[in-house]
Amino acid sequence: MRGQIILSHGSDSSPGATKVSALAALAESLGWRTQRPDYSTDDARGHAGSVAPRIARLRATIEALDAPPLLVGSSMGAFVSGLVSLDVPVAGLLLLATPSGIPGHARAFDLRRDVPTLLIHGWRDDVCPLAGVQAFAAQRRLPLLVLDDDHRLGASMDAIAAQFRTMLDQLAASA
Repeated sequence: MRGQIILSHGSDSSPGATKVSALAALAESLGWRTQRPDYSTDDARGHAGSVAPRIARLRATIEALDAPPLLVGSSMGAFVSGLVSLDVPVAGLLLLATPSGIPGHARAFDLRRDVPTLLIHGWRDDVCPLAGVQAFAAQRRLPLLVLDDDHRLGASMDAIAAQFRTMLDQLAASA
């Protein structure tokens, strides 16, 4: 096995969501171990109320591992993955449709600066407007791939999978 990947779904979704399922299958086919925490009980607390319990659940999952994982997150899953990277070691971040903030939650989006990171977003995202993540990426000089898609990024799975595979190859080569 090459390493561990934790894939975090968005709000009002599930571990069986299309993006995290497809990316988990790709990673597993390449010899990576994957986990997909179920945040559905956390999400019942509303967007702002789900952040702290999602962070606690993700931290506990990471702390049970023997090596830093790659975190993959979509929307709220991306938001909490970035915040968790500030507190526990991670091997990298692939963040999709990332909100720059959660209304009602005090902390803005952030992530650890020395972690390999790729942000992917849709031009037509009306849930998490592009401007927020674009400004964050520009400030940090992070790679941001913007695709002709909406918040779900459903029409862009081939492009996302290709970027994910490149990231996995790079992590495997550096291990």
